[in-house]
Amino acid sequence: MDIPRTNLDALQSFAVFADTLNFSESARLLHISQPALHAKVRKLSEQLDAKLYLRVGSSLELTRVGEQVARHARELLMLNRRFVKGLESGHDKPTVTLAAGEGAYLYLLGKALSRFSGADASLHLQLLTRNRDESIQAVRAGQAQLGIAPLGTVPADLNAVRLTTVGQVLVVPRTHALASRKAVRLRDLKNAQLIVPQAGKPHRELLGRLLQAESVPWQPALEANGWELMLRFAQLGFGVTVVNACCRIPKGLVAIPLAGYPPLEYQVFHSGDRPPTADMQKLMDALLAEGDHWQASIRSTERAA
Repeated sequence: MDIPRTNLDALQSFAVFADTLNFSESARLLHISQPALHAKVRKLSEQLDAKLYLRVGSSLELTRVGEQVARHARELLMLNRRFVKGLESGHDKPTVTLAAGEGAYLYLLGKALSRFSGADASLHLQLLTRNRDESIQAVRAGQAQLGIAPLGTVPADLNAVRLTTVGQVLVVPRTHALASRKAVRLRDLKNAQLIVPQAGKPHRELLGRLLQAESVPWQPALEANGWELMLRFAQLGFGVTVVNACCRIPKGLVAIPLAGYPPLEYQVFHSGDRPPTADMQKLMDALLAEGDHWQASIRSTERAA
């Protein structure tokens, strides 16, 4: 693939097409005719001597090369926007973009992000709030340089390194029969009124499978997405809930370690087709240096309580 021979305008047009996978919609967004967009994409494909997309049934899909070209094109668009914005504001800071879930930002990353921002004022940090699958897609698409999520099996096209490991806790009111326990097991949740995410969410699906394997009957008392909402409804008395051990527990509730639910290993990851830039490495170093900081925060909160 000879990127230097490619036309910048064609690359930027392909970035828009890659987001929509629809020629008529992309042409409308680009304010050009559909035949003109077809010609740009065809010429780009010829320059790279590779198919960039395939028709599958009634839909279009990017090829593996097409995904790589789209990521490169989006990065060029991002750089161009930053350059123009820098000219307009009189200064231009390099930007490092991170994609992670709301819970990770709330409970895991605060110390690391403060460390990074305070260490180098010449860099701009952009944060995208994305769930696990969305964070992976953001990194693949070039919308984020780094992602953080519990990956489980690391996809072949990503490079990942462990950030921290987080267990699970059962959160109950202080007056609950289990509140005095040092630990609980899955079978202790028999007939529990559980506050859980909506059906299809990874946390609920895994918890449901684990309880089923133990032949433990249970009922969803309430559906709520996100640790904060689940904890808030537990505080309001709607039921009990299972959350990450890194969560800050609201007043009136108790968190008890839950045995039998596998811990989550959070990882920092980036695209595997290129090494991290110096700016990305600075952010990675800050994240890894403070990866287990949440444990000290939790211990401090428990002592204060």
